[in-house]
Amino acid sequence: MAENFDLVVVGSGPGGYIAAVRASQLGFRTAIVERERLGGVCLNWGCIPTKALLRGAELLHQLKLGEQFGIQVENSSVDLAKLVGHSRGVADKLSGGIAWLMRKHNVTVIEGNARVTGKCRLEVDTGQGTTTIDAPHIVLATGAHARDLPGIPFDGELVWSAREAMTPKALPQKLLIIGAGAIGVEFASLYNDLGSEVTLVEALPRILPVEDADISAFVDKAFRARGITIHTGAKVEGVRPAGNGVTASVYSGGETRELQFDRVILAVGIGGNLDGLGLEALGVKLDRGFIATDDYCRTNVVGLYAIGDIAGPPWLAHKASHEAVICVEKIAGVAGVKPLEKSHVPGCTYCRPQVASVGLTESAARESGREIRVGRFDLAANGKALAIGEASGFVKTVFDASTGELLGAHMTGPEVTEQIQGFALARGMEATEAELKHAIFPHPTLSEAMHESVLDAWGEALNH
Repeated sequence: MAENFDLVVVGSGPGGYIAAVRASQLGFRTAIVERERLGGVCLNWGCIPTKALLRGAELLHQLKLGEQFGIQVENSSVDLAKLVGHSRGVADKLSGGIAWLMRKHNVTVIEGNARVTGKCRLEVDTGQGTTTIDAPHIVLATGAHARDLPGIPFDGELVWSAREAMTPKALPQKLLIIGAGAIGVEFASLYNDLGSEVTLVEALPRILPVEDADISAFVDKAFRARGITIHTGAKVEGVRPAGNGVTASVYSGGETRELQFDRVILAVGIGGNLDGLGLEALGVKLDRGFIATDDYCRTNVVGLYAIGDIAGPPWLAHKASHEAVICVEKIAGVAGVKPLEKSHVPGCTYCRPQVASVGLTESAARESGREIRVGRFDLAANGKALAIGEASGFVKTVFDASTGELLGAHMTGPEVTEQIQGFALARGMEATEAELKHAIFPHPTLSEAMHESVLDAWGEALNH
């Protein structure tokens, strides 16, 4: 006999558990199915544990800068096991916190592998048998997995995915990272600060290819100054074991070279977790390896929804959480539910220097046919940045010249990931340069550079 719920969520990442909580709040009898650990990849193997590792690397970097503040620090080093232990401890604590949230909101947690066996029906293999669940609304939030390359599969020893890269038993002396998107540059920054010789290979013409070109160029220059070797417009043609490491064939600058590394990290993109869900039998429509949905996360099958990474880009935890609320509130008939505006979703990369952005890049804004105004303010002229010894970076803003609409904002430097929400809020509230120019930014703060960038777009910057 089948168990009955009003709404069932498959997957407990930042999309899935938020969908379950909101559904419960709206009065649905709710269940969530998870095959591994509550919290999904983001909490257990992605967003959160990587930031714990990056914080350790940042502290090590800051200790080395102590001299300029009159602080003497000698023989600073990293206990890799303790750093990894801290990262895993944070993930464990937050996973337990999600379990508490499920209990608080009376969400039934079912452990196992779910398969959609018909409209409004799931079967869950619990390892001890099969549980059948009927629900008029099934929300798929199974996330995504790292992709490998033809001829360069993950092996967990020499060729690492993000999981192995977050739990190293020893620091590789020479490290190759294939892919220079957000994940690749974060690992490059992390391992460089910890002491590895890092080589970063990107097939496209520049690192961080989805970011504004000026941001990419700035981070590229900063990475090279740190000793990170970068090959763009390049390709790793193959990797083969060599002793305790690997030999990689790297094509760059018109020639192929054989280079030696201890380990390789693949960071070349992701694919949706579709296998085993039973979507083929239902005729669920896909789009380039992800589930196709409408503006309210509905698939082409009535009663079946998809949110987060499995539903396509942008592949960001906060996008998944926002989609979760949109999806469930639309199902519940909440008044005023609006579709996700993807251009309002901020992106953050936690390398050193940090990168954050929202909206259109300068090139995309120009290609749209608009007449635009562009402002820029360098942190070298920001008092707080100078005071803390982190005066490298800038803020760039892009406006529609005729309407004053903020089309995009792009930032790199210290703690820009904590500041970008100001521009995201402005985009969401349809603020123009008039509101932004007259907003009062506290002094002394790094955020003053945001204000100066706005003023600069209109030829009114006050501090340069």
